[in-house]
Amino acid sequence: MPTYDFDLLVIGGGSGGVRCARTASALGARVGLVEASRMGGTCVNLGCVPKKLLSYGAQYADHFEDAAGYGYAVEGVRFDWGAMIAAKDREIERLNGIYERLLDRAGVEILRGRGVVRGPNEVEVDGRLCTARFIVVATGGWPWLPDFPGREHVITSNEVFSLERLPERVVVAGGGYIAAEFASIFRGFGSEVDLVHRGDLFLRGFDLDARRELANEMRKRGVRLHFECTFERVERRGDGVVVHLTDGDRLEADVALFAVGRRPNTRGLGLDEVGVRLTERGAVIVDEDYRSSVPSIHAIGDVIERIQLTPVALAEGTILARRLFAGSDQRVDYTDVPTAVFTTPNLAAVGLTEEEARDRTSVRIYKSLFRPMRHTLSGRDERTFMKLVVDDVTDRVIGCHMVGPDAGELVQGLAVALKCGATKAQFDATIGIHPTAAEEFVTMRDPVVEVPAAP
Repeated sequence: MPTYDFDLLVIGGGSGGVRCARTASALGARVGLVEASRMGGTCVNLGCVPKKLLSYGAQYADHFEDAAGYGYAVEGVRFDWGAMIAAKDREIERLNGIYERLLDRAGVEILRGRGVVRGPNEVEVDGRLCTARFIVVATGGWPWLPDFPGREHVITSNEVFSLERLPERVVVAGGGYIAAEFASIFRGFGSEVDLVHRGDLFLRGFDLDARRELANEMRKRGVRLHFECTFERVERRGDGVVVHLTDGDRLEADVALFAVGRRPNTRGLGLDEVGVRLTERGAVIVDEDYRSSVPSIHAIGDVIERIQLTPVALAEGTILARRLFAGSDQRVDYTDVPTAVFTTPNLAAVGLTEEEARDRTSVRIYKSLFRPMRHTLSGRDERTFMKLVVDDVTDRVIGCHMVGPDAGELVQGLAVALKCGATKAQFDATIGIHPTAAEEFVTMRDPVVEVPAAP
């Protein structure tokens, strides 16, 4: 039997890779992890964590404004972008250290440098050739920037976290999580914001009613939404840019953020050369056990483009390690995965959209649109939207959708109920906590729409 330097060698120090490495090491494997940059991957350094911190920061403007309705005289409030970015950087640095210590304590050897696969069991790390029984590719994704005139004048979600000053005017291109979230963040900090998306409505894949309600709320807050168009070209003008849209409009801004999606980060890894099959977008093609076309090479996380969420990558990393070193036959359940968009207000969902449910069964739809209690005194014109999708045959709740403050916090709990197969009758039998917004999910009694089963 061949002797290898490692039982498992993971390329990528993001959430999925670190979890896989730690789990495998705890199961007795000799594990190495290759990372050329800061530990923690996109989520910690250029994604979930810094984005959520900025989202929190942007919401304080609302809090100060709303406080007046409760008798507070808030005067002389001043925001310092540089101070906030510095605080964010300190927190990210702290998390980088935590990730490294977790790996050290688990007995995982950290190899600093860029890893390139040289064979079914070989990875070169800055000139050092390492061998491993199994290789796991967990290199995540990278912002995609198409070719158009003036692309050198735009930034991506990588650079947006290190802007030296808060831009007064921002144009954001994209219709996904990142674009919608940064449109809300910059608007919350007081920037003028235009969001440009080629579709007729952003956040494709979420429930249509929820998308519409979020668009209404963002417009109320002053975000200018430009749908069914995109960037034609971008020109540099002084310290700013001029963005020419395909519908003939022209937008002047200090910063143009292009956030139209991410692609698997597989370029230059040597995967093609050793026979690993990739999609046209560069994603590693794997089977249900995360095994690529080369049996010793596996892949997890955003690089396989299943569900690009940190908790999903964590689950994949855990289960792959258990499969390789503990003989487990457990698999990730990709149904009813909850998710949230941290716009202002939040959008969160778990289960099927109404549109998806219509194609599968006959359904009952329950909706509620109301003014949150806190705004009866603040005076803010904001509405919270909630929706339940119920299978009319089984009475099971198969979809929960919300647009409103802390929607992600509420929907996480509902995700447990959906996993347990809760019925609408059980929702109805649950006593609500009053007065809360959450109680609305268990007090919606009358369906608003009955949809027949698809023919």
